[in-house]
Amino acid sequence: MRIGIGYDIHQLKEGRPLMLGGVHIPHTHGLDGHSDADALTHAVCDALLGAMGEGDLGRYYPSSDPQFANMKSLDMLKGIHVKLAERGFRLVNLDTVVVAQAPRLGSYLAEMSKQLARVLRVEPSLVNVKVKSHDHLGTLGRQEGIAAQAVCLIACTSSDEKAI
Repeated sequence: MRIGIGYDIHQLKEGRPLMLGGVHIPHTHGLDGHSDADALTHAVCDALLGAMGEGDLGRYYPSSDPQFANMKSLDMLKGIHVKLAERGFRLVNLDTVVVAQAPRLGSYLAEMSKQLARVLRVEPSLVNVKVKSHDHLGTLGRQEGIAAQAVCLIACTSSDEKAI
């Protein structure tokens, strides 16, 4: 068994679509970044990569590479999931938190969980997504950005422990 943790934060920018966990959230501002800037999915990718000892998302999808411009973060997660399986691991569970003052995200959490679980090929009950506000404190509380954290547990799928 291995544990991984991931974190991401993106600035909010007017006129960009807001994507979180692969779900489009209607809002006047979206997250700014090279890809679709889905901070939740990026945190999940980093957690999985960390658990495997494979660095971070920038190693595989660098923001300096034009081929990844506007890439869907769920597609990045698909690639990370392939690497997970190739390394002989399976996801045991995933717990995440999105920190956002606005918009209100409660009604989208189940769909975010469902989308992440679909890509990771697990039951949605193994993918928990929750949200916290920043109580108007700091950058996140002033609605300048949105952050996300993820922690995962992965396990070796075979008895020969080739993943270790």
